[in-house]
Amino acid sequence: MAEHHTGPVETGAPMDYKEHEQTYNMFIAGTKYGTMLLVVLLLAMTAGFFGGAGLLGGLFVFIVLLAAGIFLFR
Repeated sequence: MAEHHTGPVETGAPMDYKEHEQTYNMFIAGTKYGTMLLVVLLLAMTAGFFGGAGLLGGLFVFIVLLAAGIFLFR
């Protein structure tokens, strides 16, 4: 059944702050790298479709920019 807490309502149940900070850091990292991945993909598609680089050129741009982004975001 439900737990009955005594004391002010504002305090609530005890929190695991270490786990909360780990979850927050994982969310921030996922957002950062996910956004970087989508930007790199769009730039590679632009180079491949409109820049005249073709499939292999777009793939090369994707790999180079992805490696540079991972290196710079660490």
